[in-house]
Amino acid sequence: MNNPPVATPSAAPHKAAILAIILVSYVMIVLDTSIVLTGLPNIHQELGFTDTGLAWVQSAYTLTFGGLLLAARAGDVLGRRRLLQLGLALFTLASLAIGLARSPAMLIAARAIQGVGAAILAPSTLALLQTTFLEGRERTRAIALYSAVAGIAASVSLVLGGVLAEWLSWRVGFFINLPIGAAMLLAARRYIADSETIQGRFDVAGAASSTLGMSALVYGLIRSAGAGWGDSLTQGALAAGVLLLAAFIGIERRAAQPILPLRLFADAQRNAAYGARVLFLGAMIGFFFFTTQFLQVVLRYPPSLTGLAFLPMTLVNFGMALCVPRLTRRLGNARLLAMGLATTLLGMAWLSRIDAGTAYWLGVALPMVLIGAGQGMALSPLTAAGVAGVPAQDAGAAAGIVNVAHQLGNSLGLAALVAISSFGAHQRVGAALLAHRVTVALGGASAMLALALLLVLSSRRGG
Repeated sequence: MNNPPVATPSAAPHKAAILAIILVSYVMIVLDTSIVLTGLPNIHQELGFTDTGLAWVQSAYTLTFGGLLLAARAGDVLGRRRLLQLGLALFTLASLAIGLARSPAMLIAARAIQGVGAAILAPSTLALLQTTFLEGRERTRAIALYSAVAGIAASVSLVLGGVLAEWLSWRVGFFINLPIGAAMLLAARRYIADSETIQGRFDVAGAASSTLGMSALVYGLIRSAGAGWGDSLTQGALAAGVLLLAAFIGIERRAAQPILPLRLFADAQRNAAYGARVLFLGAMIGFFFFTTQFLQVVLRYPPSLTGLAFLPMTLVNFGMALCVPRLTRRLGNARLLAMGLATTLLGMAWLSRIDAGTAYWLGVALPMVLIGAGQGMALSPLTAAGVAGVPAQDAGAAAGIVNVAHQLGNSLGLAALVAISSFGAHQRVGAALLAHRVTVALGGASAMLALALLLVLSSRRGG
């Protein structure tokens, strides 16, 4: 394999325009991960989803997003601008199909296709960021903005999704992507020069085994919530998932050009960042998914007020994210990450004590302040640690791993929390049942954050 010469980031023209394209494209991805949450009760009633089947509205998107590892390496082989444009086009067209969906099957299929578009788009944006901006203060600031818009867009989209679901329709949130996607396609063509490519071919066997393995694993976890752990199909799906993922690792060891180069896992701190990201995002998607339903079903908030109820988190997250570059220089990446995880853990543990009689301001809003502060501190260091020290020829693959960890945290985390939320739920109905499920799920999310913190701390001692 002939490696291309390493591009000089400082020589890249139109840096401000490229950063804007990267950020807006990534906002589109995050927006559709969260905007659907405040519309879930409406989607549930309008399209006739089952209680456990409703999780697939989110999991179909995050699963294909995280499972399609092929896209991460494709940018290195085919060129990042070309992949960015393909991802934008596919994502935008799938958004149109979601807005027009008339059945659960149609919605889930369109969400899965949208996840494929996101799987192509997200690694391209992060790889462009890595190769456009110089390592050091310039890249730290760009990554901080990249992570900040992810956290802020996730929270703002809850407000926007709630307002749209109540006043217009949940479908409008997906139609918004049409003009944004078209504008980004034109901007990418004008301002982004295509990257040099490397010779090679795609690792189709690796892509297939990883995608099918994760699909089987997530399906087994979600099915267990309704059918139980003794169900033969649940057990078969989980076993198939484990075997396929084991086969994937074996394929990557032998592949000439693997989609997941195992050499990227030689660094202990990067490994800790990947693992902590999976756990952190699993906890956060559980927080959004279950807290949204608690506010609407137990506290009986309308969708618009439900979105506004997340403002304590959104505002604090925004302010903290803006301080990250300065905090990173003062405290260092690893210490700031540990502080962020610890703060999020404290807020999540507090929130997990909610029940049907919980008052919003003391039992929900104050824990959200801690969760928002922790997320604002943690996301940027997690992203920076995941791509630190990676050579330019592996930029796409490394960016892919970061996004895979992000989305698999979403899909696996949500599936696991949906599964455990049914523990001890017998003989409960209505709001009491949901309140119990929320408490159990957020307790599980707290455990995920505790594991993430331990992983990061042990990596610091070992590294």
